[in-house]
Amino acid sequence: MPNLFDYVAWRGDLSFDLFPFNPVDNIVFSQLSYLPMGGVVPEPGKEEPVSVAAAAKLYAAKRKTGRVASKDFMAAKAGSVISAIGTAARYEDCRLFGYVKNTEPGEEKQFSAFCALIGTKPSSRKLVVVYRGTDTSLVGWKEDLNMAFVDSVPSQKQAVSYLEEAAGRFSYPIIVAGHSKGGNLAVYASAFCNGSVQRRISAVYSNDAPGFRGHVIQSDGYKAVCPRINAFVPQSSFFGMLFEHAEPPTVAKSSAIGLSQHDVCSWEVERDGLVPGGELTAQSRLANRIIREWVGKFGEEQRHRFVEAVYKILVSTNADTLIELGADWPNTAAGIISGLKNIDGPTKKLMGEIVGELFRTASKNIMRMRKSDRSGKLWDTDLFGEGG
Repeated sequence: MPNLFDYVAWRGDLSFDLFPFNPVDNIVFSQLSYLPMGGVVPEPGKEEPVSVAAAAKLYAAKRKTGRVASKDFMAAKAGSVISAIGTAARYEDCRLFGYVKNTEPGEEKQFSAFCALIGTKPSSRKLVVVYRGTDTSLVGWKEDLNMAFVDSVPSQKQAVSYLEEAAGRFSYPIIVAGHSKGGNLAVYASAFCNGSVQRRISAVYSNDAPGFRGHVIQSDGYKAVCPRINAFVPQSSFFGMLFEHAEPPTVAKSSAIGLSQHDVCSWEVERDGLVPGGELTAQSRLANRIIREWVGKFGEEQRHRFVEAVYKILVSTNADTLIELGADWPNTAAGIISGLKNIDGPTKKLMGEIVGELFRTASKNIMRMRKSDRSGKLWDTDLFGEGG
């Protein structure tokens, strides 16, 4: 079950001049976006781009000093990626720049991105713009939930300006990529950037990313860039099925099970692409149907009140990240109970109704699928336990 690390070993000796950027390179860079690049990759407008080889050495030194969060599993995997590509001929001379990490609780925004220059010959050189997905911060997850009731979130707006600024620095063709929310930002930025930048975009890669509200996919910008969008989801995709999509996704095979398939490091690769995964699992299709039906039963104001209440309760624990929430569960539970006391009666009632409706919707759809599946095979595992 080869993955992106095997790909680096197989194809790491072939330059981008000889072997063009492909879907596996896309997940390599998308996973790399989770690397804490502060002090490793220059910020926008500061210093010259740094080579991947140099960045790998800088990060290794940073890790030795203990300045890397040991419990951040996404950063840890990204650290393994930079270590692997730092000595691979295909990547070591690629230049990295424009690292941005911007988390602002007041704006309910979590945004991060970086750029890479690939290829050495003028005919093969490209600018790669990569957006990070949701990190472990509570504000990052809050921004994701906001997508259910607002037209555009702060990270989407910053993604547009970031792409336009990066494009203004170099005149090469552009590849835009990202994983999870990063894939959503890649598509959004490509759809709403100015026309001169959009015409330079050769490909957009969206990896198990949530979609959009209807107004986005109906916009002229989205329609213009849609043929260039390469959307990938694993067989048991959940996050990549959320909201609306116009581009049909390609299902990639994953060696993981259930929600763990969201991790692109589990996606299986061939020598020049991702291993086809066939169709989405029954569990993925069921979860998608449940969420769509459930969300559709409530108006935007109700969704807004529910999300705000849940976030208020979580913030009352004094935790800033999901890691902190899980690190001291007794105190977290006490904080949640305390937070619930500060929620007004009508909002508590609404929360109960929304949660109750989720269970009713899930039960109804599960029973419906049980009746349509006479073999019973689909029910050997729980809702998200089917590995495909």
